[in-house]
Amino acid sequence: MLQLISATGQQTVDALAFLLAFALTALMDSVFHDKLPHDHGRAFAVNGELSKGKARGSGLIFVLCIALVTLAVVAFKVEYLIYTVLLIASMLSGYFDDASETAWNEYKKGLIDFVIAVVAGVTYLNFNGTSVNFLSTTFTIAYPLYLLLIVILIWASINVVNCTDGVDGLSASLAVSIGTFLLAYGEELGDYSTAAIVFIGALLAYLWSNAKPSSLLMGDAGSRAMGFFLAILALKCGHPFAFLLAALVFIVDGSLGILKISFKRFLHISILKNTLTPLHDHVRKRMGWSDEQVVARWLILQAVASALLLLMTR
Repeated sequence: MLQLISATGQQTVDALAFLLAFALTALMDSVFHDKLPHDHGRAFAVNGELSKGKARGSGLIFVLCIALVTLAVVAFKVEYLIYTVLLIASMLSGYFDDASETAWNEYKKGLIDFVIAVVAGVTYLNFNGTSVNFLSTTFTIAYPLYLLLIVILIWASINVVNCTDGVDGLSASLAVSIGTFLLAYGEELGDYSTAAIVFIGALLAYLWSNAKPSSLLMGDAGSRAMGFFLAILALKCGHPFAFLLAALVFIVDGSLGILKISFKRFLHISILKNTLTPLHDHVRKRMGWSDEQVVARWLILQAVASALLLLMTR
């Protein structure tokens, strides 16, 4: 790979990696479409019955394509290898849930996410230290506190992205937008900018079949892995707090439901009584937005948040 880079340049390698990820994902989606589990429909989601019978779990395909292509084009490093294993683990936890006749217990999935987040956090701190950038300031955080913050970041990212996956083309489009924005930190990302490019290429191929009316769904296999991957990119760009704006729409859309359920279950307090969650269900059911309007407007809001962040940090 080093010889290829020296002969053609990093930009050429990135372009080839992008095309390879796109083509491989598109091919594998076509070949294995009928072998994926089928969606059972979501009883409490707006228009959830429309998903019933569709192929679900395509995250298995695009995550494996991302892993294969990045391992082929990104210089071998133990740190990235560990992240790749954890990416596949987060995907598999979602895929087995997708393929199960009965949904997995929330505590079981939450515990798996927690273990993945802890291993990723320890790995990150071992290879990168505790230095953090916030706007134009650089400072260090005590190891235990930073590890806690990383675990929260990764766990939350996995779950808010998972909760936002409920409208054709929505979560993958937002992930592509965020991944593209994070490429602005190319110098800080280093080799991970190539991984981000591969990530974008694979998701664009998936979106070809997921655009409304979708014929293919990523399922928890895809959404959980996307959340993990985006959190790692936010860490590697050196601006972990930037994730609050970089993924603002994911956070707002997905976290309301988590907060609502948590307050009810653990504190016996009812909040957001008149708000459907996730928020994309609320605007469709109560405000009459079409699926296309949700996707377009959520992308616009994310673009505004990302632009503000870029102006503040570059």
